[in-house]
Amino acid sequence: MTDLAERVQGLMNQAHADLSELVAIPSVADPRQYPPEECLKAANWVVDRFAQVGFTGLALHETSDGSQAVYGERLTAGPDAPTVLLYAHYDVQPPLDDKAWHTPPFQLTEVNGRWYGRGAADCKGNIVMHLTALRALGGDLPVNLKLIVEGSEEQGTGGLEDFVERNPDLLKADAILICDTGNAAVGVPAATVTLRGMVNVVVTAEALGGELHSGMFGGAAPDGLAALIQVLSTLRDAAGNTTITGLEHDQTWHGAPYPPDQFRSDASLVDGAKLLGDGTVSDMLWARPAVTVLGIDCPPVVGSAAAIQPRARARLNLRVPPGTDAVKAQDALIAHLQAAAPWGVRVTVEPEAIGQPFQARTGGPAYRALSAAMLEAFGREMTTLGQGGSIPLANVFAATYPDAEIILMGVEEPQALIHAPNESVDPGEIARLALAEARFLQRYRL
Repeated sequence: MTDLAERVQGLMNQAHADLSELVAIPSVADPRQYPPEECLKAANWVVDRFAQVGFTGLALHETSDGSQAVYGERLTAGPDAPTVLLYAHYDVQPPLDDKAWHTPPFQLTEVNGRWYGRGAADCKGNIVMHLTALRALGGDLPVNLKLIVEGSEEQGTGGLEDFVERNPDLLKADAILICDTGNAAVGVPAATVTLRGMVNVVVTAEALGGELHSGMFGGAAPDGLAALIQVLSTLRDAAGNTTITGLEHDQTWHGAPYPPDQFRSDASLVDGAKLLGDGTVSDMLWARPAVTVLGIDCPPVVGSAAAIQPRARARLNLRVPPGTDAVKAQDALIAHLQAAAPWGVRVTVEPEAIGQPFQARTGGPAYRALSAAMLEAFGREMTTLGQGGSIPLANVFAATYPDAEIILMGVEEPQALIHAPNESVDPGEIARLALAEARFLQRYRL
C-alpha cells in the first residue's frame, strides 16, 4: 500500500500534464458552438493514452447521435478473473460566460492549490484519474479491464445508451465504475447510490395574436408573459417545496446528511437567502422532486417596448427521485402546467427529454472491495450519497447487465463547480481516487 501510494504521488506531475493537454481541447459536443474536430481530437487523445497503459483493441465507435465512443480492453488476467468496465466521458459543457471565468476556460491553471479549467473535474479529471491508477499499478493487475469513454454525455442525446443496447457482449462486465460523480467534500470518500431522474419540457403561454400597446389595451387584455409567470409560480409553495399535483414531495433521505452550513457555502448563497423546503438539505436534494426554470424567452429589459406580450415560453427541468417513475412525473408536470393556465390563455407543453432515476445495489463483493480501498486511500470510512444529477446510462447498464455491480464515484466534489464558470478540481482528489481505484482493482474478487 505504501509503495502504491508513493507511485501515485510520483505520477501527479504526469497527471497535471495529461489534464493540461486534455483541458486545452474544447471538446463541446455541439457543432453549433464548437467544431466537431475538437471532440475527435479528444477521442484520439484518449486512445493514445490508454494504449500507453496496456489497452488493446482501442477504436472509435460512432454512436447513433454521431459522437465517437472510445472502446478498449486489457484482458490479461484470464477467464476466471472478474472483469471491470471503466467509464468516463471526454466531452464537456460549454464555458458559458467567458467574462465570469477568473482563468482561461480551456487552459489548466493552478490557483490556491486547485486546477481550474472546463472539464478539469467533469469529466476529464476522471479520465486522468483512471490513467494515474493504471500507471501506478503497472503490470500488477489481477482483473480484466474494459474501457468506454463517450463523447456526448453532456448533450444527453443518448448515443452511448443506444450503443450499449446494440453491443451488450462488448461491454459486459462484473463491475462497472461510472466515474462521473464525486465525494461529499474534499477528502471525504463516497459512492453515489442513487440518482434523480429528469424531465425537461418547454411550456408556452399564448394570449394574443400579436403585441398590443400597453396604454391602449393594458388592464383588459391578457398578457402572455404575465400568464406564464403565474403558471410557473404554482410549481413551488411559499416554503420552496416543489408542489406539482400528483407528485409526492415529502420523501426522506436515509443516507449521509448534507450539513446545512456546508451546503450554504458550497452553493454560495447570498446573505439572507434561505434554504428551500421543509425537509433536510439531503431530503431536498436526493429524495424529493425539484423543478428549475432553466430559461425564459421574452423581451430583454434593454430594448423592451410599452407593449403587452402576446406569448412567452420557458424551459423547465424536473428532477425525479428514486421511487418515482419519470414518465408519470412528466405526465403530472404537463397536466399541472395546463391546469394552471389563467384567464383562458392557451398553454402548450412540449416534452424535450426524459430519464429514469437510478438506485444502485450495494453489499456485493465490488462494493466491499471499494469500501476497503477507500478507507486505505482516504484514511476514513466511505459514505454513501445521492446525486441530484441524472445519468441515464446507469439505468441502461443496470437493465443490460442485471448481475453487474454498478459503482458511481469520481473527483467532482461540490467546490468543483461543474457546469458553471470557474470549474476546478482538487489534485488531491485525483491522487486519492486513483489510489482507491488501484487498490480496488487489486482487491476485487468475485
